[in-house]
Amino acid sequence: MQRKVMISCAVTGSADTPGRNPAVPVTPRQIADSAIDAAKAGAAIVHIHVRDPKTTRPSMDLALYREVVDRVRASGTGVLINLTTGPGARFVPGSEDPEKPGPGTTMKRPAERVHHIVELKPDICSLDMGSLNMGPHVFINTPSHLETMAVAIRDAGVLPELEVFETGHLLLAKRMIENGHIKPPGMFQICLGISWGQPATPEAMSYMRTLLPAGSPWFAFGISLHQFPMAAQAVLLGGHPRVALVEKAARIVEVLGDIVATPADARQMLGIAAG
Repeated sequence: MQRKVMISCAVTGSADTPGRNPAVPVTPRQIADSAIDAAKAGAAIVHIHVRDPKTTRPSMDLALYREVVDRVRASGTGVLINLTTGPGARFVPGSEDPEKPGPGTTMKRPAERVHHIVELKPDICSLDMGSLNMGPHVFINTPSHLETMAVAIRDAGVLPELEVFETGHLLLAKRMIENGHIKPPGMFQICLGISWGQPATPEAMSYMRTLLPAGSPWFAFGISLHQFPMAAQAVLLGGHPRVALVEKAARIVEVLGDIVATPADARQMLGIAAG
């Protein structure tokens, strides 16, 4: 039986990639145009980070988010907007004193990390459900910070996308749902292949799926060369893929016998009113 599969497109990602690939959008207009193009190609959801146009590095500037959101909302595509709350959680211990932050640290208070969510009220926003050694630095999301962010997101009427990089993150998310910080059943994003989290394998995805709350919609992605094998695996297991290249993901969905969900379909499936 065919089912409707939602495709989420990560328009830029969080890494400092424009120097390696000049096609990565940087300005608010470029990011919005890429999001609109993704919607036209079949994405029901666009996952958005913004960048400082001068440095090309990730930014938390509210004005940049506002311009992107306004442009996408004015496009008439109806695509669901998913803003990141990931920036502001990186810690690099100082080389002389590990108690003091070293170069590359971006730690911010929880309220600062969700300020743009409260102000702009996107359809969805990410919430990274735990800490992780990520490459050479530590990605810090303590339970108390997550609870503060989750309540602010909940009170803003925004659906949190619960990003889980390993099984402990998923278990913490379930506890926060049980405690009322997050509205049940929760929407999950299984993140695979990031150093040093869960590997991008069918076995890892399948196991994490077994831990999800009953009735919870879920997405999954694999980074880099794992993007499309994990997209196909997500569809086969009853989930939804997050990718950078939408047209190829849409072909995978259709080849596997399912239907690409429209933004209107996604709103109905996730219980989100039209924006």
